[in-house]
Amino acid sequence: MTSTPDDSTAALPGRPPIVDLTTWQAARDELLVREKAHTHEGDALAAARRRLPMLEIDGTVEVVGPDGPVPFLDLFQGREELVVYQHMWYDGAPHQGQCEGCTMMVWHLKDAVYLSARGVSFAVLTSGPWQEVAAYVEFMGYTQPWYSVRGVAAPVGGDMGHLACFLRDGDRVFLTYSTTGRGNEPANGSFGLLDLTPYGRGEAWEDNPEGRHAIGQACWYWRSDADGNATWGPTSRPVPQWTRPGATPVETLGRHGAHS
Repeated sequence: MTSTPDDSTAALPGRPPIVDLTTWQAARDELLVREKAHTHEGDALAAARRRLPMLEIDGTVEVVGPDGPVPFLDLFQGREELVVYQHMWYDGAPHQGQCEGCTMMVWHLKDAVYLSARGVSFAVLTSGPWQEVAAYVEFMGYTQPWYSVRGVAAPVGGDMGHLACFLRDGDRVFLTYSTTGRGNEPANGSFGLLDLTPYGRGEAWEDNPEGRHAIGQACWYWRSDADGNATWGPTSRPVPQWTRPGATPVETLGRHGAHS
């Protein structure tokens, strides 16, 4: 037996209406039809991606990692496929001054064991100088491979903030796909889970029920203070950095160098 709570709670601004189980299930089933259609369209898009043409690139171009310069071909680690995230970089900035959006994305890609199990390698590329990059990687505790592509032409170098996929055929290397902006979201599991909740991501651009306002600042996931409050202030850091040993409030956003 189910019971309906006091109707007064249903009047709270922006809250979902309170209904009985039968009504809730009917509404859920109606939405499920749309969700399945969305899933099937996503499958169709993935099928179209698998049919895109590819661009041959120079697999001998050198990138710089912990062991010095290596050919881009080495990033495949002997596997046929490679996914890379191209991380933005601010020259000369301290850790808290590096790109917040890229920090969030790469934090969700800390472990690539399931990619590896499918024959796909993963690496992070960035335009920063290796000495700065190495210190940042150590501070963040990243275990996936990072490489500097400073001075390397696109598509290995060039614009950052992208996910890109490559295919290897022996010593030949091909670019098969690249995306940026919201196209990067499949790598971010937190967004997918938040989209299931009644308050969503809490951003101003979302289509919310009447009376419901964004519960946080736009891009709340970028920076916070030591207490977890979203803020773009002089003592804030990218959110994941507060989990790192020794992270403290700072007095600068650290963006004194040019964006590379």
